[in-house]
Amino acid sequence: MANKLSIVVPCYNEQEVLPQSLPVLKQVLLTLIDQCQVSSDSQLVFVDDGSVDQTWSLIEQASAQDPNVSGIKLSRNFGHQGALLAGLSATQDAQLVVSIDADLQDDPQVILEMVQKFAEGAQIVYAVRNNRATDSRFKRGTAELFYKLMNWLGVKMIPDAADFRLMSQQAVQVLLSYPERNLFLRGLVPLVGFSSAKVYFQRQERAAGESKYPLRKMLRLAMDGITSFSIAPIKLIMGLGFSIVLVAFLLLLYTIVQKIRGEVVTGWSSLMISIWALGGVQLICISVIGEYVGKIFSEVKQRPRFTIEKNLYNRKKK
Repeated sequence: MANKLSIVVPCYNEQEVLPQSLPVLKQVLLTLIDQCQVSSDSQLVFVDDGSVDQTWSLIEQASAQDPNVSGIKLSRNFGHQGALLAGLSATQDAQLVVSIDADLQDDPQVILEMVQKFAEGAQIVYAVRNNRATDSRFKRGTAELFYKLMNWLGVKMIPDAADFRLMSQQAVQVLLSYPERNLFLRGLVPLVGFSSAKVYFQRQERAAGESKYPLRKMLRLAMDGITSFSIAPIKLIMGLGFSIVLVAFLLLLYTIVQKIRGEVVTGWSSLMISIWALGGVQLICISVIGEYVGKIFSEVKQRPRFTIEKNLYNRKKK
């Protein structure tokens, strides 16, 4: 008997792109069903992450017309990672789960190859970009720097792989057992273990609508990744503190020597520069420590990572 596949698609204000992405994803699903690679009750599961446009209405309409389409509506915007996790948690009757964004920048045709890799024994299949030709020079440079930094910090990420991946239900259950609220799935999934494989694709321009990941959110995601998986920044702060103390000690010795030699010069400029420099360093250090304290504050409250308002997936199973 063929395995059931659920394709989880997080959506936030995607009314422009859904009419284009839904038929493309449905065709991929039908191809897999026709080839008997997945079961006929396999589903497209659109997760509405608190959209304020007509996204949910489009999902409800498609679900009513098509038995292979269902949806989950979150009570508010929980963020892309929370929406993905909600989709994974709701599809626990599927033997394999694929996550892909709704904007068609990730090539849905690659899902065919991912399912084949699963059939060959891979529990997790990562979709990896074969180039960054569509990115700006700034985005390419910062992405490369981020992956190098994460590798240096000891975080085992898959370079150029985002949240387009296939996971077996066993791997999904292990991922769901991780209790943290500060989600960075690109770093969490490799921690799950199990046999893995990679498939490669060329990322396209967004089919319609606007990107939901501007620079501000990308920087926030990068900071979450760094502070969720490593305390190296705090260790760097300690090293910086010792370095500043060493410099201050050397300056003290220099001042004493100059005093003995009678070459004391009033250094108002150097004094002010030192005060401003040290003040800036202190504020940066406090903010980094505050980032960790904030994460601890968020974790100990153990608030729900998402809240499902409506679940058409469960209705489909009935």
